[in-house]
Amino acid sequence: MPSHWAWGAEPSPTELLDLARATGLGDPSSWEPPVPFEAVRLPPPRIPVASEIAAFSTAEPYIRATRTYGQAYRDLIRAYRGDFANAPDVVAMPRDESEVTRVLEWASASGVPVVPRGGGTSVVGGVEARFDGPAICLDLTRMDRVLEVDRASRAALVQAGAAGPVLNGQLPDGLQLRFFPQSYEFSTLGGWIATRAGGHYATLHTHIDDLVESVRAITPAGVWESRRLPGSGAGPSPDRWLLGSEGTLGVITQAWVRVQQRPAFKVSTPVRFASWEQAVSAVRELAQSGLNPANCRLLDAREAALAAGGDGKHCVLIVGFESADHPVDALMARALEIAGGEPGRARQDREWKGSFTGMPYVRNALPGLGVIAETFETAVTWDRFPALHEAVLAEVDATCRIAFAYPDGPAPYYTVLTPAARGEELAAWDSIKLRVSDTVLRMGGTITHHHAVGRDHLPFYERQRPEPFALALKAAKAALDPRGILNPGVLV
Repeated sequence: MPSHWAWGAEPSPTELLDLARATGLGDPSSWEPPVPFEAVRLPPPRIPVASEIAAFSTAEPYIRATRTYGQAYRDLIRAYRGDFANAPDVVAMPRDESEVTRVLEWASASGVPVVPRGGGTSVVGGVEARFDGPAICLDLTRMDRVLEVDRASRAALVQAGAAGPVLNGQLPDGLQLRFFPQSYEFSTLGGWIATRAGGHYATLHTHIDDLVESVRAITPAGVWESRRLPGSGAGPSPDRWLLGSEGTLGVITQAWVRVQQRPAFKVSTPVRFASWEQAVSAVRELAQSGLNPANCRLLDAREAALAAGGDGKHCVLIVGFESADHPVDALMARALEIAGGEPGRARQDREWKGSFTGMPYVRNALPGLGVIAETFETAVTWDRFPALHEAVLAEVDATCRIAFAYPDGPAPYYTVLTPAARGEELAAWDSIKLRVSDTVLRMGGTITHHHAVGRDHLPFYERQRPEPFALALKAAKAALDPRGILNPGVLV
């Protein structure tokens, strides 16, 4: 049976020791073991599995437990300690749209909330039934097929429950959806669209928005499907309403997405800077150069030491280009002229990539070591970034990397690792979250660049969005979901 609490696989004793040594945090000798599944606190279901959905639904304890949380640290620590108080009462696992419709029809008639779920990788409380009363988890991962490929337009019709490797594994002839978030292994197409996720490219096509051609969703008011078009000026975009809707307006079931040939030409180079300010200036110049590097990720000195074999004194900028059509060496040469800096070690870019994909697994070791982890990200214009960065670091001890770079501003990503008293991790995490979120908004940033709103960011999202837009969103919610069953407590 897979772990009921960990990301993918539970850590080994060696990994615990390595993490403690690398961070200087935690004591492996006082490791606290996780609560075994047999001893978890899982309330009994408050509603039976209705006959209308019984053919594809269950109240089996393990399935309920593993659909309780996302992947925030506050989710990890509660699952580690065996606390599944907010478990859904029923988990529905539809195999097609007709079964999605049956769930929504039954739930609307019964007034039972429905929480749509893909890979469950939300770090903002987007998939947790954090409200009073019974709930249904609508797990879409059985709907994971590539249904059609349009080679002429280079697009594919894909069901929403397909995780990254499953999706790309079904595409023919070297085609790929070039979208690789850190959660790629487990997160799904529907989740990417519902949360406006950020993916592979550090510049240009940074969000899933850029790769969506059309979307189909099932709502309590009927089917929502946009027309396949390369672009349109016909009023507000139906796709834009669903992008970022987080399961509150409808259940995304499939989408046409823009795919590409696998790159035949790739080059990546690390560049070192003794000064953070000089490195940030280089990122800005690259973002505004029109070269559009696929990778343009800046790690501060501490982040570089932890994740890319840095010396703890130099920032590391990893610059990369890729193309399926033409060599990219000339682009790299020009980028290095613009960036300046010193050549980094040849393997640093690969070390960073391995660290990036392995980071969620490493985090599994933190609860047992008594260490809190929090990551938060934002986007802000270049003129405001220095003050925002200074304010964040004055509020909390964090490492920073610039994960995405736009011509008009960066998207910095911060990581906090700090020891906490056993049993007080949630209160400490909540305090960090509140302080940094308030600081980010106060200094002109967005509450989230790609982690979505969920329940954790809702108070800050309400401060960010214009009030007339809030009224329009509530009106759309009322029109599409009159009983308010779809993911209550998120967005509205």
